[in-house]
Amino acid sequence: MARNARRRGHLPPPDSSSRLLIIRAAAVLALAATVVYLGWRAAFTLNLDAWYLALPMLLLEIHAAIGLGLFAFSLWDVDVRPRRRGLRRIPSVAVLIPTYNEGPEILIPTIAAAVALEPVHETWVLDDGERPEIAELAERLGARYLARPTHEHAKAGNLNHALGVIDAEILAVLDADHVAAPDFLRATLGYFADRRVALVQTPQDFYNITSFEHGSGVAYGEPFHEQTLFYRLLQPGKNRWNAAFWCGTNALVRASALRAVGGAATDTITEDIHTTIRLHRAGWKTVYHNEVLARGLAADDAAQYQLQRNRWGTGAMQVMRKENPLFVPGLSMPQRLGYASTLLGWFDSWRTLGFLLLPPLVLVSGQIPIVADGLTFAVAFGVTYGLQQLALYLLGRGAYRPVLSIVFDLVRLSPNFTATLTLFTGRAPRFRVTPKGRVASERGRIDAPLVLRASLGASFVGAAVYVLHLLGAINVPYASEAAAAGAFGWLVVNAGLTWLAIRRVRSLRYAAERRSSVRFAVDVPGAVDGAQVSVQDVSVGGALIAVDEPLVERESHLLSFELPSGTTSLWARIRSSRRASTGEHHYAFEFDPGQATAQGELARAIFGGRYPVAGTENQAWADMLRREIGPLSARFRVRREPGDTALPAVDGERAIGAPA
Repeated sequence: MARNARRRGHLPPPDSSSRLLIIRAAAVLALAATVVYLGWRAAFTLNLDAWYLALPMLLLEIHAAIGLGLFAFSLWDVDVRPRRRGLRRIPSVAVLIPTYNEGPEILIPTIAAAVALEPVHETWVLDDGERPEIAELAERLGARYLARPTHEHAKAGNLNHALGVIDAEILAVLDADHVAAPDFLRATLGYFADRRVALVQTPQDFYNITSFEHGSGVAYGEPFHEQTLFYRLLQPGKNRWNAAFWCGTNALVRASALRAVGGAATDTITEDIHTTIRLHRAGWKTVYHNEVLARGLAADDAAQYQLQRNRWGTGAMQVMRKENPLFVPGLSMPQRLGYASTLLGWFDSWRTLGFLLLPPLVLVSGQIPIVADGLTFAVAFGVTYGLQQLALYLLGRGAYRPVLSIVFDLVRLSPNFTATLTLFTGRAPRFRVTPKGRVASERGRIDAPLVLRASLGASFVGAAVYVLHLLGAINVPYASEAAAAGAFGWLVVNAGLTWLAIRRVRSLRYAAERRSSVRFAVDVPGAVDGAQVSVQDVSVGGALIAVDEPLVERESHLLSFELPSGTTSLWARIRSSRRASTGEHHYAFEFDPGQATAQGELARAIFGGRYPVAGTENQAWADMLRREIGPLSARFRVRREPGDTALPAVDGERAIGAPA
């Protein structure tokens, strides 16, 4: 895997000069070939008798070429890194955790990790839900609590209220589900030695690596997910032009800079990028620090994913209506192009929809958009497309997965297309929080988007017409049989990819989440009411234990865990039990409420990246055999000393994500 980090989330090594030369040469060659191809297409191949097919197809190809150009511009150099310097004086810092409806199982790890950060700082829970139980939770974990009397402008309004109350020079913002690594502040505060720096953004990464967004394998030392390309390559590439923008969480903001531009922007529902535009217009600098220093929850299912993308896309359209970075004064041309590569990317959904509709329209109508010798067109298109894909792959530096990328383009087609329409309608959207944690009582399939089902239906109709034509049942007067055959092949590929997208959306693997928090496989010794057990996995809300003999069940049990940080004990109730094929008795426990301090200690121990998410660890044959002969094992009969415990050391190569 190209450019893998030596440890999870670490700053990636820079491109070598030879690798950079190859990447740039491939990009230039692909762009040159694309320009020549499009010139030939426009001058010699348009079938104006079928202009309603020919012109849209040419426009879609031009749109793709513009996208390739912006992609090459964005990834031309991803290794520009502003200087971090030692601070003569540590500025006052406040870590802000905005929340609305997230439960304790989501907030406890976030608050506990934030409170433990160094250097000395304040941690504030900004609760727009005004919940007394969250105020009590914050106090128990050592954080301060703030609620506002009114609740306009959602997260932006919440932050602006805090800006008027909290006295700190630097504000670190973490979403309610993002758990900070111990180095979060130490690794980023040094950039603020430059008094012109207003913002330091770090990547978003995710600890629920079996989510809808995750693919297979590792990229940049982390389990690969759909946003890897953006957070580990596209955003770092913006450092070159001082164009990196705020992504809402995992960021530090200079309070005086935020006040200077009127606080977080409230005109749009994507306050982060909109606020950054105002910071750049005012002459402030932004920095992207390409090291994973906090991990949150990715969208677990397709419904969450599409809701999230629709909100982001709608906010992007609001930005283009209200403060379009392509035209407003105060930005450099590279900054405008940097914003354009992000904002215009939402219109890729138009191209995706167009390329889905063209093949069945050609096969049903009999009209051909291209007039050219079949072999000549096949060679011209094949060479150009091949060079484009090579350039995309090399520019993506191991984070571009061609098939998975297209599948996700199809999954977000409907929400993105709907979002772009708001650019023309001016509809005022309502901020909708992405659900997190337990969002369903039963695990059921999610309906595929109507546009994908309709596309698959149109492909079936187009294929049926063409097959009946070949069989002689009907006669469609195609201008070129070779072109019709090409359209049919294109349709088959589209239908296959659409089927993969529908299958992913409807997979029970990515159905609505029933668990309140992510489970981590620990496999450490423990005790239930003093009796030795093996703790197999742990979450903030409960644990799964294995024992040779059945437990004497009672209303509440005392569970103890032997973790690297020490022994943690919590009261819990048995929620379910079963007899494993090995003869072991497995018990699922749920922690009793009111133990926030102990749960915070547990969260700090299990969220540090040492343990894999349950069900995602590659096990050695010896370990698998040991589990199969569990009843014969002495692991429950011989007490291990804490110092002798062999804990699973998981790195980016051993922990794997969910298969694509």
